[in-house]
Amino acid sequence: MKKTILLTNDDGFEAVGLRALRRELSKIATVITVAPTIEKSASSHSLTLTRPLKFVEVEENFYKLDDGTPTDCVFLALNTIFEDKPDLVVSGINRGANMGEDITYSGTVGAAMEGVLQGVPSIAVSQVCGGDCSDIKTEEDYRLGVETTVEIAKKILDSGFPLDDRKLLNINVPPIASDECRGIAITHAGHRVYGNHAEMHLNPRGVKYYWIGLPVLDWFKREVKEGDMSDFEAIKEGFVSLTPIHLDMTSYSDINSLKEWL
Repeated sequence: MKKTILLTNDDGFEAVGLRALRRELSKIATVITVAPTIEKSASSHSLTLTRPLKFVEVEENFYKLDDGTPTDCVFLALNTIFEDKPDLVVSGINRGANMGEDITYSGTVGAAMEGVLQGVPSIAVSQVCGGDCSDIKTEEDYRLGVETTVEIAKKILDSGFPLDDRKLLNINVPPIASDECRGIAITHAGHRVYGNHAEMHLNPRGVKYYWIGLPVLDWFKREVKEGDMSDFEAIKEGFVSLTPIHLDMTSYSDINSLKEWL
């Protein structure tokens, strides 16, 4: 029996990465695509609770969710479109990195989080930019990401998901050609360096407004144990980064000290 994949993203239903991935995943499974009408980057794991949402059919097995978030797409698709759960949720390919603590902002990762909460194996896939992301325009720019995603999806469909419940795979793809890639590295989430890139401008009536910009992609060097790489380091070294993520955010190592403090 042919396997089924729910495909979504946070860049919108017209995104090049989504379209390329949909075409190639359709060669290994039945793909149902449900994506936001417009870009919903940095929407995290947010649900829309204050207004109704509407599916709009774009073509067969392809829907846009009118002003919905990526999490809305997964939540509603699993509870309305599917009679039986799909075998896999794929979220991506995102235009831009989702590494380190940025996964908490990411709508791409948020959709995969919803998938595993609903009991479906899920992966999030992001294409790291070489600069300000203006260099990612065509399907060719997503080639390595598409090839990697299909490879991992096929392995999951054939052999099962390698993680326990409420855990997902976060994949980041370096901005290089397929023949330059050094393979897949199993990584931990790195420590991102954060700045405050927000620009102030004046509108035509002289009123101030602010626009949050794109910070430099930099990180702190940190080893979980000798030889381990962070997602940032893997990308720098020309590897695809594959990071297991779990949704339990409890800091277990601090429980006893917190009891003493209290």
